[in-house]
Amino acid sequence: MTPSAAGSVSVEARHDRVKTLLRSPAFDAKLFLDSVGPGRKLRKFQTKEAIFTQGEPAKNVMYVQEGGIRLTVVNKIGREAVVAILGRGDFFGEGCLAGQSICMATATAIGHTTILSIAKEEMLRVLHKEHELSDRFISYMLTRNNRVEEDLIDQLFNSSERRLARTLLLLARYGKQDQPQQKISNVSQGTLADMIGTTRSRVSFFMNKFKRLGYLRYKNNDIRINKGLLNVVLHD
Repeated sequence: MTPSAAGSVSVEARHDRVKTLLRSPAFDAKLFLDSVGPGRKLRKFQTKEAIFTQGEPAKNVMYVQEGGIRLTVVNKIGREAVVAILGRGDFFGEGCLAGQSICMATATAIGHTTILSIAKEEMLRVLHKEHELSDRFISYMLTRNNRVEEDLIDQLFNSSERRLARTLLLLARYGKQDQPQQKISNVSQGTLADMIGTTRSRVSFFMNKFKRLGYLRYKNNDIRINKGLLNVVLHD
């Protein structure tokens, strides 16, 4: 190799190193969901405060950073039903990505809640550009769709006692290693009754039974769950 050729290679190598240093850092999905930025706003809500209401324009995808939310729908005669209780790490409001022009449910904060509101256009941009976030989002949506199917089967074929036990375990995020949790906060027996399709008195009866068996206990406003409650789900 001639001296001029060697010098040329050296210059090219230096240019490559400079480009590497100037290149944007790798996309971090966790950082994206934990911080504000273009098209992303942080919003804080108090207990029972509405995040959005049924019939409002659907413009944003929401991500729960802290706290929890309750999704409810109201039919034409004014009857309300709880369709989901979501917590830290969950998405909601994603219907706008599929062409929904209005919110199909009302989202209400459960306790002090922090939400990252992501504009539809920004969410679509990042989903198309960044595989890390799109993979995470698709995985979440598939898991939630499976949960909806399981909820329907549960409602059709299982007793109200088993439905209550399953709901309590889901609310406590039983089995989620990345988000270990043993307590449920700010969920009333009336809300539990709405979720499993029974009366508040039946929920109260079963909750007292679970307490006697040592499957749960109350501490302040929290329900502390013991994994032994899984026995109710697995056995008749």
